[in-house]
Amino acid sequence: MQVLQVQLEVGPDPAEVGRARRWARSRLVGSGIGDDEPVAETLILLISELVTNAVVHTGCPAVLRMRFRPGGAEAGTVRVEVADASACPPRPRHAEGDDTNGRGLELVDGLADRWGWQPEGAGKRIWCEVDRLAPERAPSAYEPAAYEPRPATNGSAYETRPPAGAGGGGARPAYKRSCAVPRPA
Repeated sequence: MQVLQVQLEVGPDPAEVGRARRWARSRLVGSGIGDDEPVAETLILLISELVTNAVVHTGCPAVLRMRFRPGGAEAGTVRVEVADASACPPRPRHAEGDDTNGRGLELVDGLADRWGWQPEGAGKRIWCEVDRLAPERAPSAYEPAAYEPRPATNGSAYETRPPAGAGGGGARPAYKRSCAVPRPA
C-alpha cells in the first residue's frame, strides 16, 4: 500500500508556526481527510505544538514531516515528525494556573496515540502518531516520570508512552541549561 510523505522546512521565526498549520491542513485535505474532521483538528493542534517547541526552544530552522496513506478516514495512522538542530531531549513541564507556557507536551501526550523522540544527526526528531480509526481512549494523567526516555518497543530510539499498567514515579534527571542551541547573532 502506498505511503505518502510530505515535508516543509520551517524558519526560526514563531510566525512560521501559522504557515506550518496552513500547509499541513492543505496536505491533509489533499489526502482525503476532511478539514472539519476531528482527526484533522487533532493533527493540526499536534503540529502546532511540535513546531512551536522546535522554533521557540532552539531558535533554529526545523523540518516538519507528515506520513500517511491517502484515502480518507479508513487509511490508518498519520505520523507527524519535527526535526530540529538541538540534541537536547524534550523536557516536559507542568504548567500551573495562569502560566502561558508549559502545556505543549502534555497536549501531545493527551492527544497522540503514541509519541517519542530520537536523535537525528546533530539534533533530534520528535514524532507522534494518530490512528485515524482509533477507539476512544481515556485521557492520560500527567506523570513526569512517564516522559523519561526509554528504549522504544516500536523500533524508534525512544518513546514516552508508558507501557500498559506502568505508573509514574522516580526522580527526574537534572538537565543542563547549556543544552540550548545558540541563537544566531
